[in-house]
Amino acid sequence: MKWSNIKYLILRRVVQLGLLFLYFAGNYWGWNILRGDLSSSMLFGKMPLSDPFAILQMFAAGASVATTALLGAVAIALIYGVIGGRAFCSWVCPVNMVTDAAALLRRKLYIDKIERKVWISRNLRYYMIIIALIVSAITGLTAFEIISPITILNRGVIFGFGAGLGLLVAIFLFDLFVVKNGWCGHICPLGGVHSIIGKFALLSVNHTSENCTLCMKCKEVCPEVQVLNMIGKRSEIVSKIECTNCGRCIDVCNDDALNFSILNLAKK
Repeated sequence: MKWSNIKYLILRRVVQLGLLFLYFAGNYWGWNILRGDLSSSMLFGKMPLSDPFAILQMFAAGASVATTALLGAVAIALIYGVIGGRAFCSWVCPVNMVTDAAALLRRKLYIDKIERKVWISRNLRYYMIIIALIVSAITGLTAFEIISPITILNRGVIFGFGAGLGLLVAIFLFDLFVVKNGWCGHICPLGGVHSIIGKFALLSVNHTSENCTLCMKCKEVCPEVQVLNMIGKRSEIVSKIECTNCGRCIDVCNDDALNFSILNLAKK
């Protein structure tokens, strides 16, 4: 397999595993590069980074929010809202490695060729945001954070896995046998939050119809295949609200029909 066909996949794994390593090192060896977890971190002991959805749940639960946590949420919202779009889901979130593994095995076992018996709306993730906020308001707890597989995996690497490992296995099996890209593409409320945040981000994937040979390799690997509805029809920027900017479609495209771009001006 050529480097050009897996370059973004490899870079994503380096970022994801690198972040987990830094969190581990911060807890066990006292490294000051990145301490905390994906819900609340401190970069170089100076810059707070907070999950905007976790902060929203705290507000809904009636909890007091420290100024540093609020500033950290604003910083994250600006990073993804201005530049990265929904890149958190594919470049940072560790659960992405679990769901990508399920998607790969699903293709290898040709499960995608079997008639689908279960259908879930991709809008469910947005309803999950509302549900999580309502439950947080009723219980006074940050509802999604308690059961979040992202938090479970992140803290599991740092402190060790417990019963929460079962949830990660369940997500893997759900994505493998029930719904393709079921968790990240249909259910995860944090993915929904980042879809909203990154709607107008500068970074996007651009499709050049003139170069496309309709090989459809991009649609085979895309976790949000509905965003590629322009393939074979027209040149267009891929929908920013649902595209995770994972770069897999660019990796597998040998026609130079898909590329990253900034404001659709500078291709990368």
